[in-house]
Amino acid sequence: MKWDPAKYVQFGDYRDRPFFDLTARIHADAPRHVVDLGCGPGNLTATLAERWPAAHVTGLDSSPEMLVRAEAHAGRLPNLSFGQADIAGWMPAAGTDVVVTNAALQWVPGHRAMLSRWLEALRPGAWFALQVPGNFNAPSHTLMRGLAESGAWADRLAGVLRHDDVTGGPEEYLDIMLDAGCDADAWETTYSQLLPGENPVLEWVRGTGLRPVLAALSAPEAREFEADYSARLAEAYPAGPHGTVFPFRRIFAVARKRE
Repeated sequence: MKWDPAKYVQFGDYRDRPFFDLTARIHADAPRHVVDLGCGPGNLTATLAERWPAAHVTGLDSSPEMLVRAEAHAGRLPNLSFGQADIAGWMPAAGTDVVVTNAALQWVPGHRAMLSRWLEALRPGAWFALQVPGNFNAPSHTLMRGLAESGAWADRLAGVLRHDDVTGGPEEYLDIMLDAGCDADAWETTYSQLLPGENPVLEWVRGTGLRPVLAALSAPEAREFEADYSARLAEAYPAGPHGTVFPFRRIFAVARKRE
């Protein structure tokens, strides 16, 4: 699946806010090696390099398109680098002090078991912080799945959209972290985002959740699917006098390995 970095950062202020709410709970004073799993276009990874200038910060992503954009940030920060990697095959090196993964694990089947292995491998005193979506039962997602499972699309889109076990709740990630010998903190937040423009929720999901559908269809089919889905979204998220309110639920968890 190809990613469009420009579309992904279209709602940058809104997409970035959970990252800063997450990383504010990391209280590492002087880490030496920081890893951002699923770094995307690298703009947020760069803030970690600025926060910890003595650390070597590495951003990893599977998308070549995202990494092309990320390299611009590496050019201006000597302690920042990026590399292509599949999260599913990654393990922390012995000297890893901080791991951040923001809005990435929902794309990785089996990430709960991986999280347990990552935490077990971290050295005492190391930090792990994750943020994942919690809005798979919101109209933006249920309408997409309902349309994909309807008679017109079921054969072509069978199995494209995961949802039943994509992410856990805060309590599930908390248990995983505590079982791995960590002190941990987990919570959820729903941001009531006010989006501008015409049918902005469609523009939002074009950057993330709709991408697997578009990748599975031909261009004419994608336009047909989008037209039907767009009409359903406009009804579910009507514009008000100040814009369109888009509730955006996110799940957070931060762990520090006990010493």
